Amino acid sequence: MPADITIVHLILANLVVLAGSCLQGVAGYGIGTLAAPLLFLISPAFIPASLTLNAGVLTVLMLMRNRTSLQIREVRYAIGGSLIGAILAGGTLLVISTRGFELIFGTLILLAVMLSVAGLKPRLNPRNSVIAGTASAYMGTITAVGGPPIAMIYQNEKGPLVRANMSAFFMVANLFVLVTLVFSGYLGAMELKLFLATVPGVFIGFWLSAGLVNRLPFEALRPIILGIAAIAGLAALVRGLISLNGG
Repeated sequence: MPADITIVHLILANLVVLAGSCLQGVAGYGIGTLAAPLLFLISPAFIPASLTLNAGVLTVLMLMRNRTSLQIREVRYAIGGSLIGAILAGGTLLVISTRGFELIFGTLILLAVMLSVAGLKPRLNPRNSVIAGTASAYMGTITAVGGPPIAMIYQNEKGPLVRANMSAFFMVANLFVLVTLVFSGYLGAMELKLFLATVPGVFIGFWLSAGLVNRLPFEALRPIILGIAAIAGLAALVRGLISLNGG
């Protein structure tokens, strides 16, 4: 465990992961959008690997819950795109510095927010699925926020299908992402310890979501969630710029 990670950091991180897991259990995505920017502010050590591992556990749980609604033929193109995105992200991680990571992280978080509010409604077809899968895995590898691109092509679909197909996509995409993080040096023993210390938040959040799936007004909460992500992403971007200028 990093020396600068205290019990307070771990409690806060678990609460953030809990909230993100509950949100994703209800809407089909959201753990990255909500949790990644906040975890980065708690400590950059939580991003991207430990949150990606937590998200992997969550997607398995969600796929088990929604498996009867899965349509694998529709999601296979996005999965193919995710392999491309993970490879491109791996190349990015190999060449950027810590300061560069903060800048890219902040920029991609703000991009994710803009995609979420852009109002674009691309059709669910093979071409758009590949593009969305590539963008999702690229952003997810670097920031652990891969939801917005893939959510755009499922925004007009019904809840159970969204939760099932997006869970299947994230489960496979996360495998590509984790392999990429290992080879780029962003996933090691420290990240595994942080994952084990925060995974209780996943199970509690997922359990809570079962009772809220038809009650939580996700659309009403959406502006708040995106506002939090935007503020945290901007803070990361500013911190990266200050660090760069100071160096």
